[in-house]
Amino acid sequence: MTLSILVAHDQQRVIGYNNDLPWHLPNDLKHVKKLSTGNTLVMGRGTFESIGKPLPNRRNVVLTHNQNFQHDGVDVIHSIGEIYNLPGHVFIFGGQSLFDKMIDKVDDMYITVLEGKFKGDTFFPPYTFEEWEVASSEEGVLDEKNTIPHTFLHLVRRKKN
Repeated sequence: MTLSILVAHDQQRVIGYNNDLPWHLPNDLKHVKKLSTGNTLVMGRGTFESIGKPLPNRRNVVLTHNQNFQHDGVDVIHSIGEIYNLPGHVFIFGGQSLFDKMIDKVDDMYITVLEGKFKGDTFFPPYTFEEWEVASSEEGVLDEKNTIPHTFLHLVRRKKN
């Protein structure tokens, strides 16, 4: 099993506002699709509800304390420990509390960093480049639909000596 984080944040680590994305960036949506298709996304119930439906062609897993929660096309788990029983490549997909709990446990992170500062009420936890090595960095292409400068980072946890 490979355990990764998949997230977009701005320069202040904002990831959301009013249970939605504070930006519109189709390049990032394509990036998420490319990475996660055929794999597993694990998200909290709030994140799932903000998306509104399971994302196609991948396993959607919702982590919730609500024992009665169910939704077509979604697998439900009720504890962090159950994440480790999921096969294949598992992407932690948000929100803030799930990122907070999992950032110290993942192997790598796929982060879209948006230049600029957006209004937000949910944040990605702090991280440093002492802990993470840049495996790849790719500037996002700007066009009429993608007007926010952005960089796709793949960070891999540094090995402790």
